[in-house]
Amino acid sequence: QVQLVESGGGSVQAGGSLRLSCAASGRTFGFNAGAWYRQAPEKERELVASIRYDGSTNYADSLKGRITISRGGAEKTVYLQMNSLKPEDTAVYYCKQRYNGVEYWGRGTQVIVAS
Repeated sequence: QVQLVESGGGSVQAGGSLRLSCAASGRTFGFNAGAWYRQAPEKERELVASIRYDGSTNYADSLKGRITISRGGAEKTVYLQMNSLKPEDTAVYYCKQRYNGVEYWGRGTQVIVAS
């Protein structure tokens, strides 16, 4: 089993920045990929960014240029750097990581961007 804990969310003014972290613990071997999703009120969960074991990344078109996904902390933490935040970025952000083909989700961290 792998446990994921997100942190770094909070309230910020429009134009500000936040860095989300997703720390993994447990049987953290065989990393396949990590990703961040978000879900705004009354909207479906959407993919924000993903990173594969080889370091290749993918970003949602609407967020390109404002976000960066990375790994660190002995490769057990997936980060999401978000810049130039907008009120429409307000959502609960969820981390997902896949180890040996099994997906694990965190419980989410709230991001609120005030105009």
